[in-house]
Amino acid sequence: MILERILEHKKAELRRKKGRGYMAELKGRIADRPAPSGFINALENAYAADHPALIAEVKKASPSQGLMRPEFTDRYEPAGIANTYKEHGAAAVSVLTDQEFFQGHLDHLTSVKDRVGLPALNKEFMIEDIQFYEARAHGADAVLLIVAALDRIQLEDFYSIAKGLALDVLVETHNEAEVDRTLERISDATLIGINNRDLKTFSTDLSVTHRLARRIPSEKIIVSESGIHKREDVVQILEAGAKAMLVGESLIRADDIGAKIQELRGATGQENETSQSVQGTRWI
Repeated sequence: MILERILEHKKAELRRKKGRGYMAELKGRIADRPAPSGFINALENAYAADHPALIAEVKKASPSQGLMRPEFTDRYEPAGIANTYKEHGAAAVSVLTDQEFFQGHLDHLTSVKDRVGLPALNKEFMIEDIQFYEARAHGADAVLLIVAALDRIQLEDFYSIAKGLALDVLVETHNEAEVDRTLERISDATLIGINNRDLKTFSTDLSVTHRLARRIPSEKIIVSESGIHKREDVVQILEAGAKAMLVGESLIRADDIGAKIQELRGATGQENETSQSVQGTRWI
């Protein structure tokens, strides 16, 4: 399974980072950083009955799709992409920083945060304490915890570490057991992500959001992740109860990123008509 391969490589990668004063260096950088901006607040302020808050993702490549955009390092470098997201209404940005499988880098996170300023999620496979200090030192406002990658103790401990660093946390789930574990072990978690991607096949199915959202209390912010490509997909996750969406591939691959965001948000005539079907959605 691809997740297992990623986690094994991540362990080896992090072993090489330990020692040599690296943690002290990170803490020094954190001391020079401003306090994180409110990632959760940005989502709460951005959602509306006809469109969820958009977390737009900066992602160069993926294990299943390869290089997303050949000119990524030229005109479409990380901060340039993120600035386009901001100009067209994204509430926040997600930055993939894994190098081996996604061709990301922590410097991408720093560049996006310092040059664009949107609340930023460090999209990374968090398995060691030091990664939370890396995230904070490079400008993250929020971090991702993937329940499938963590045992129960790690889930609790990492959540506490993140909160201790003033970072918001997006907890990512894939099935009913992971949702239940999240609600049991970290009951005060506000952001619950539902990833529509199967970790074994990497296929996506938006019905996963429908199925799992029913188990999540209404006061939580549900973030639907993966498989969101067109306005009809947005309407579907809205009807399921999602208040935010994390979108990467369909934006990165778009010929016109701004136009694609407007399509997803229902900002043109036909999409606005479609969005009327969810005007009655109840928001808490």
